[in-house]
Amino acid sequence: MILSKLFQKPQCVIQKSLYSTIGSFQAPLHISNEPIKPFNGDSSDISKLQEALTKYQFKSLEVPLIINGQKIYKDRVLKNHINPSNHSQILCKYAQATKEDVNEAILAATASKAKWAKMSLDERAAVFLKAADLITTKYRYDLLAATMLGQGKNVYQAEIDCIGELADFFRFNVKYAFEMYKQQPVASSPGVWNRTEYRPLEGFVYAVSPFNFTAIAGNLFGAPALLGNTVLWKPSATAILSNYLLMEIMIEAGLPNGVVNFIPGNPVEVTETILSNKNFAALHFTGSTKVFKDLCKEIYSKDHFREYPRIVGETGGKNFHLVHPSASLEHTVLSTLRGAFEYQGQKCSATSRLYLPESISSEFIQLLKENVKKIKTENCSINIKGFMGPVIHEQSFDKLAKAIGEAKEDSELEIVSGGYFNKSNGFFVEPTIIKTTNPHHKFLQQEFFGPILTYYVYPDSEFEAICNIIEQNSTYGLTGSIFSQDREAVIFASDKLKYSAGNFYINDKSTGAVVGQQSFGGSRQSGTCDKAGSASLLSRFVSVRSIKENFVEITDFKYPHND
Repeated sequence: MILSKLFQKPQCVIQKSLYSTIGSFQAPLHISNEPIKPFNGDSSDISKLQEALTKYQFKSLEVPLIINGQKIYKDRVLKNHINPSNHSQILCKYAQATKEDVNEAILAATASKAKWAKMSLDERAAVFLKAADLITTKYRYDLLAATMLGQGKNVYQAEIDCIGELADFFRFNVKYAFEMYKQQPVASSPGVWNRTEYRPLEGFVYAVSPFNFTAIAGNLFGAPALLGNTVLWKPSATAILSNYLLMEIMIEAGLPNGVVNFIPGNPVEVTETILSNKNFAALHFTGSTKVFKDLCKEIYSKDHFREYPRIVGETGGKNFHLVHPSASLEHTVLSTLRGAFEYQGQKCSATSRLYLPESISSEFIQLLKENVKKIKTENCSINIKGFMGPVIHEQSFDKLAKAIGEAKEDSELEIVSGGYFNKSNGFFVEPTIIKTTNPHHKFLQQEFFGPILTYYVYPDSEFEAICNIIEQNSTYGLTGSIFSQDREAVIFASDKLKYSAGNFYINDKSTGAVVGQQSFGGSRQSGTCDKAGSASLLSRFVSVRSIKENFVEITDFKYPHND
């Protein structure tokens, strides 16, 4: 009777258990950076993109919340996501999460964690590898169109963001995760087996994403989710269209219900509800310095969390180009133009302060002005060849217009190029170059997050002194560049500015970090420097458990010295 029960098949247990793959796997060997399409000439890529743009321009969507895989928008407040190049055009109406919705999302994340965390890494990785392939093939032009229309990007800026970098994040994170899991103790004593387990965090992760990069949004929820965590994702109100499409792609890729919950809504209300829950385990944030500081203060003021929450954040910057008298003139000018004015200066790494040696300053500024005059602010979804589009919304436009107005009245400032702005149709601000006679002026310290570049001319003999000013003049520490053909000057600047930039460039612009090549992130007031696009970021979303298994039984409590 007992034996017959022992050998009966436990049908219910088998049906409810989670199957895991038996075997030891590694990430695909061919992982490399996604090739970027040039969209030049009359390529078929342009016609495919134009079809996608037309589809999204003439069809206003209703974007729901997605909680536990269920789409929810009925009886919810709907807000408009407008096209910043044409603010009379509504791209979509999106639902706002209520407090009850957020609590439902927490329950969904908690319930789905039981299975997702137990799923083997290869099974979780497959979801993200498939998503990367969907992004770069089936949905490439749709995602490009959504990012261009909703976030005001030109086609190339959208391509390197929502296609190249996003796919790279998903693929390289898989590579890094497999490598991390392989890190095991280097030794075990005789009769002992030591091993390391990389557990997901015990609670849920809160991902807060910005408007300026679709790729960043994907990494904010994707990195923790890959490691077995479940996520509440609050997208930016000005990136809803592309972010919702990305969420749909993740579902098609096989992401289980409840692993990532899509909850646009009022930032204060959503955050208050999340931080009131004891199972909040981590914040993964990209956005403004002030908001991040406020979140940190709020988190640290509470003592009801089950574990110490991980706080991972990347915020603002006041990024510099330091030019040495030996710099290659044309290269440095064009690099500065790109760094300052690509995507309207709305990259956290954008060049916003420039230090020029007196001997080449006039020639430098003249050449810079000649090239800037070739730039037209326009709707880049209409003119695919366009270089510069709008700033993201009216608040940003008004802030930049106010700064330009201040520059016109300040005796220490001179607008040498640009300074024009217009919001009659879209939120357009011309690339603006401002000279200051004060190396400590607030325009060399304050982040504008727009197409404003402030420069200061220093005597050639004071290169070392200007390095000291750069080091001390900003509370930020995100990106910076030295342009010089003099190796000693490069060495000096690199050492002196060691903590002034988490991403330091030599003879290259301050923007454009590539996943797998330059991990990204700064310290000081620019964030926690956990370096997105690297293995070190993933380590922040695991809780390591050391396991020691002993195979040898002891026969006495005493040690040798006790005899």
